[in-house]
Amino acid sequence: MLDDLDDIHPLFHGAPKSTEFKKLRKRIVQNVREAIDQYGMIERDARWLVCLSGGKDSYTLLAILNELKWRGLLPVDLLACNLDQGQPGFPSTVLPEFLEKMGVPHRIEYQDTYSIVVDKVPQGRTYCALCSRLRRGNLYRIAREEGCSAVVLGHHRDDILETFFMNLFHGSRLATMPPKLVNEEGDLFVYRPLAHVAEADCEKFAKAMNYPIIPCDLCGSQDGLQRQQVKAILDGWEKNAPGRRQKMFRALMNTRPSHLLDPAIFDFKALTISDRKTENSNEIPLLR
Repeated sequence: MLDDLDDIHPLFHGAPKSTEFKKLRKRIVQNVREAIDQYGMIERDARWLVCLSGGKDSYTLLAILNELKWRGLLPVDLLACNLDQGQPGFPSTVLPEFLEKMGVPHRIEYQDTYSIVVDKVPQGRTYCALCSRLRRGNLYRIAREEGCSAVVLGHHRDDILETFFMNLFHGSRLATMPPKLVNEEGDLFVYRPLAHVAEADCEKFAKAMNYPIIPCDLCGSQDGLQRQQVKAILDGWEKNAPGRRQKMFRALMNTRPSHLLDPAIFDFKALTISDRKTENSNEIPLLR
């Protein structure tokens, strides 16, 4: 990594000089490059709308994408965007001032979706589903207005794992957040370049860079969220067996339809006994 202040993007000015931070930064960059390449996210000369909430994940996303662009490894135009949803007490000047200081092209959009969410969601229910739909609809609109081909989100590896288990426990399906998808209208990509990055790495990175973190007070303050419960389960597993999160994540990349139970993705009815014989008839077949 280059550390001369004249040779790095302003988002990295003042970065710690420690070996630990350099390794962290390199690991995140490699994880993001791997995801972008593996899932085919690059369209040359495209324009990406990089969505910022002001949380640790979106700051990490913005910094790493700008580093890759600065190094000539990401040939796309980047436009940072924050959707101010009208939450009471939201520090609306933090992100604009930060982005101006960093010289990052950006758009700040105000849409009071908070009032809609509070009005429509019954007392005691969580806001996440409706809040997410309203936010996503506005981001799609902004992307179209700005001539962007992709909406880029800051979901990381742990978000993807938590969503998988939420679908498993509460939705009775095997599904999660894909790193790349096309919206329902078919005119925009949705990318998650942090798909291979651990949440802990995002937290360490943003804290080390002293980025001005804005907490989510809309849904993050609600107790008993399903996601929080799943996160607690995963934390317990990780504590008892370090590295388990990564193993579970890798399992999502190594599925075997013939070893599941969904006839829609594997034709069990057409399965027949092969007439192939092994050269040694006494050979014990492998169990799969």
